[in-house]
Amino acid sequence: MKDIIVLGSTGSIGTQTLEIIEKRGGFRVKALAAYGSVALMEEQVRKFKPDICCMYTESAAKDLKERLRDVPVRIVTGMEGLCEAAVCGGPGSLVVTAIVGMIGIEPTLAAMDTGCDIALANKETMVCAGHLITTHKWNESHFIRPIDSEHSAIWQCLECGKKEEVAKILLTASGGPFRTKTYDELKSVTAADALCHPNWAMGKKITIDSATMVNKALEVMEARWLFDVAVDDIEVVIQPDSIIHSAVEFIDGSIMAQLAPPDMRVPIQHALYYPNRLETPLEHRMSLAKLGSIRLEAPDMNVLKGLPLGMEAAKGGSGMCTVFNAANEIAVAAFLEGKIGFLGIYDIIEKCMREIPAEREPSLARIFELKASTFELAQKLVGSI
Repeated sequence: MKDIIVLGSTGSIGTQTLEIIEKRGGFRVKALAAYGSVALMEEQVRKFKPDICCMYTESAAKDLKERLRDVPVRIVTGMEGLCEAAVCGGPGSLVVTAIVGMIGIEPTLAAMDTGCDIALANKETMVCAGHLITTHKWNESHFIRPIDSEHSAIWQCLECGKKEEVAKILLTASGGPFRTKTYDELKSVTAADALCHPNWAMGKKITIDSATMVNKALEVMEARWLFDVAVDDIEVVIQPDSIIHSAVEFIDGSIMAQLAPPDMRVPIQHALYYPNRLETPLEHRMSLAKLGSIRLEAPDMNVLKGLPLGMEAAKGGSGMCTVFNAANEIAVAAFLEGKIGFLGIYDIIEKCMREIPAEREPSLARIFELKASTFELAQKLVGSI
């Protein structure tokens, strides 16, 4: 029985992770952590009986302590508590990093210091601190198990050959709800329009990121570090059906692709139980005969500009990726609040990238300084666009 720690247990990835291990077994839930969803966390603690539970905000932790007065669980809070939860399983435990935002970086590094295995679903860890993660001595005897469907697909396809035999990473994207729009048509789209993703049911932030193609840019940044490839060796391909989750082209011209229904339970289960493959967690298997055909397209880099801006940031290093990510966070929140239009998201990202100088390989402290500087500028830009 292996200890598992789920950071971000009340989110989509976290809840599905717990559902899978409840059904499949093999893990003891050692710790749970979340930002502020107290009611759901109470349910999870009562069901899975962890030793430690972290609520990131003090108010949420206080509320949870009151609710769980009859339960023998240690409740911690803040970054210190998050890191304590991350390492409590000790060497060899599995830490699922599904908490949202840059607060996921420090507990991931702490878990690596302790010798834990990492199942990664926190984008910011690799986007902003990929250079710190990949140079950590932990990498000599461990590797990151990616949970994102695209990176899980690449991981699986890479097992078909050697690293030196890889010619190109083919990162697929659905194209989101605006795949067929012109740039002029994007001027009038609303938040309600952008939240209508054709294939996936996700949170608001990631759904908007999919509509702008920023999410795919962030995945390019992740892939660059996860698989040690140059940005120019990553090609984004539109696959509107979300059936091909990504592919790898080898030097002999062979392309290996991973296909599955658009359901996150498949990559989550693969990361949890690797190197074993278990029975599908889905109710029905995919039939290629019934599928009939699979559409593939090149992205229009002149319309959904989140991708070209992100590719530029990726080539600029982790500092510029931090600026890109932070500017987008402020811009998306402003768009959802009706303060800016859809194209304003691109304007804010680009202006922050042009005005904020960023090192290629910033220290951890500098990463958070860049985030703060970008937040300050982006918030000013919201009022001027």
